[in-house]
Amino acid sequence: MNFYGRKLEHATPHQGAILAPMAGYTDAPFRKLARAQGALWAVSEMMSARGVLEGGVKSLELGQPYPDEPDLVLQLFGADPQELSDAAQKVLELYRPSAIDLNLGCPVPKVRGRGGSSLLQTPELAARLVSSLKNSVPIAVSAKMRLGWDVDRSLEVALMLEDAGADLIAVHGRTAAQKYEGLADWNAIGQVAGALKIPVIGCGDVKTAQDYKNALEYPVSSVMVGRGAVGNPFLFREVQGGKAASKFEKLEMALEHARLNVEWYGERSGLRQLRKVLIGYTADFPELRSRVTAVETLEALEGVLLPLLARVG
Repeated sequence: MNFYGRKLEHATPHQGAILAPMAGYTDAPFRKLARAQGALWAVSEMMSARGVLEGGVKSLELGQPYPDEPDLVLQLFGADPQELSDAAQKVLELYRPSAIDLNLGCPVPKVRGRGGSSLLQTPELAARLVSSLKNSVPIAVSAKMRLGWDVDRSLEVALMLEDAGADLIAVHGRTAAQKYEGLADWNAIGQVAGALKIPVIGCGDVKTAQDYKNALEYPVSSVMVGRGAVGNPFLFREVQGGKAASKFEKLEMALEHARLNVEWYGERSGLRQLRKVLIGYTADFPELRSRVTAVETLEALEGVLLPLLARVG
C-alpha cells in the first residue's frame, strides 16, 4: 500500500513513527524538529475550513509550512462538504501540501457541531466529507478519527470512510467522551486495521520506544505519536533504534526549539507559546519549572539553561 509516496504494509520495528496533529503544538517549528529526529511525516494543527475561506490570519498560519518542508499534511475541520472542498483547494494553492487530513477526532466543545469528533455521530456525513475532499483535490486524503462518540463504532465508521475514498485512516483508541482519560483500546484499533484494505495508523498512549513496539503487535501500517513527543521529539529517533536522549540533550533541544519559535513568531509570542513545552524538556530538572515558564526573552531562557549545560560541556 502506498501513501505519501511511501509503501506502507504491516509496521515493522524501526520503521518509524508519525507526528500526530495536536492543536497548540504541531506548528512549523515543532514539525521541523520532529522530522529532523526521524518522524516519517508530521500533520499540522487543525485548521477551520470556514476560517481558511474567510482569510483568517490565525487559521492560515496554523498550516503554514517552514521553508522546504517535506510531506506536509494539513488537517482541516468542518462539517460542510462544499466549505471543506473549497478550503482544501485554497490551502493546496497556498502551501502545496502532500495530503489533506480530515479531523474526526477533536473532542473540544467549541469544535462540536462544526466538525471534529461530533461527526462520529453522523458517519454518513463524515463519509460525504471525505468523498467531497477526494473529488476536489488531486492529492491524498486521510482522516483521523476516534473510536466513536461515546461507544465504539470505529469499524463501522472506518469502513464507510474507506468506501468514500479515504487513502489512509488514523485511529485514536478512545471515544470522544473519554477525551484523554483511561487507556487507549489497541484491540479496537487492531480490529479496524485488520479489516480495511487501506493503511490504518494506530494512535494512543505511545510515550516510549517500548510502547511503540507494543503497538506493532497489532496489524497497523504505522504508529502515530502525539503527547509523548511533546518536550521529547527524540522519541522519533528512539523508535528507530536510536539512543534515548540524555537530560542535557533535552535542554539543548529546548534552546533550539526556542530559537525556532522566536524566529517564527517573534520573541515575546514565541516564548510564551513554548512555555507548556519547556516543562517537558526540563522535566528532569523540576526546580527549573517556575523559571522556564516565566521567561520573556531568549536571553533569559539561555540564562537559565546554559549554566547547566556548561557543567557537562
